[in-house]
Amino acid sequence: MKRMRTLAGISILALVLAACSSGTTDTAAEETAAALDDSNCAAAESFCVGLVTDIGKVDDKSFNQSAHEGAMAAAAEVGGFYKYIETTDTKDYAANMAQFTDKSYDVIVTVGFLMAEATVTAAKANPNTKFIGVDQFQGEEVANVTGLIFPEDQAGYAAGYLAGLMTKTNKLGQVLGLEIAPVQKFAKGFEAGAKAANANVSVTTVYHPPADNGFGDPVWGAAEAKKQLSQGADIIFGAGGGTGNGALIEIAKAEGAGTSIFCIGVDTDQWGTVPEAQPCLVTSAMKGLVEGTAGLVKAAFDGSIKGGNFLGTTGLADYHDLASAVPADVQSKVAEVVAGLKDGSIMTGVTL
Repeated sequence: MKRMRTLAGISILALVLAACSSGTTDTAAEETAAALDDSNCAAAESFCVGLVTDIGKVDDKSFNQSAHEGAMAAAAEVGGFYKYIETTDTKDYAANMAQFTDKSYDVIVTVGFLMAEATVTAAKANPNTKFIGVDQFQGEEVANVTGLIFPEDQAGYAAGYLAGLMTKTNKLGQVLGLEIAPVQKFAKGFEAGAKAANANVSVTTVYHPPADNGFGDPVWGAAEAKKQLSQGADIIFGAGGGTGNGALIEIAKAEGAGTSIFCIGVDTDQWGTVPEAQPCLVTSAMKGLVEGTAGLVKAAFDGSIKGGNFLGTTGLADYHDLASAVPADVQSKVAEVVAGLKDGSIMTGVTL
């Protein structure tokens, strides 16, 4: 079984891990780590981890970044080597993975629902490499592919329930990335939760038109958020990488942000990753992307990883500085809903 990498690799990765622990990335440290020689990945004593992002950057403040931080942390913890490749065109998925398989990497993490088919194809062609597909449901079990999936509908439901209780206009909005299964689950969960809390609420939902920049179009996200605000929405859920972030940042500029106008982030606690959104960011619908990715990389290292699907966790982020804007009885009701979703006593009713 492959194990230790060079001490130089370990020390550099430790520096990168320290940078990420604060919710930011150290570009210089990451570039140094990425530049380390990976020519020895085929050696029995090495453990090499590669990550291929979906369209968008590794510092997208959302799902790419979270998976990246988890994989990098796990590699550092076990003394492995880590490198990532940013995808700029969907046609490059296979070629990007091949850069790692050609050098005998032990684990390849592929990020995003859109990469599912390419991941399985690469895994079948490289049976000795472990693949971790983030947000990739495995309908057919392939021994060396593990899909890290989440009950996004539950996180969306909890966020929607909060919004349904807090809205004064009974108008809510959603500005989303591409209309793919994980995003749909967030959206449908949000609407179900909002209507469970408030039967009078209406939810306006927009998905980014099909395009390679569906998760990296902050200008479109901002324009759609501005439109929904003009139509009376007082709480808007932004979910979709840089596209959703653009919506959050636009809402934060609105008059009444943090008092009568609020926004909700996604995937990670965006209070730390998108500080520009803090004026309106009441919470985030989170997925345990960092923990889930790190756990599976470590499982690949110790040999306990299994093919098929691995269910990660979801929840709501802290209210941070806007806690005073959320009435105590609302906080209590939302906490009960989060607990009910976790123990199964509350069902979202979402199906795809």
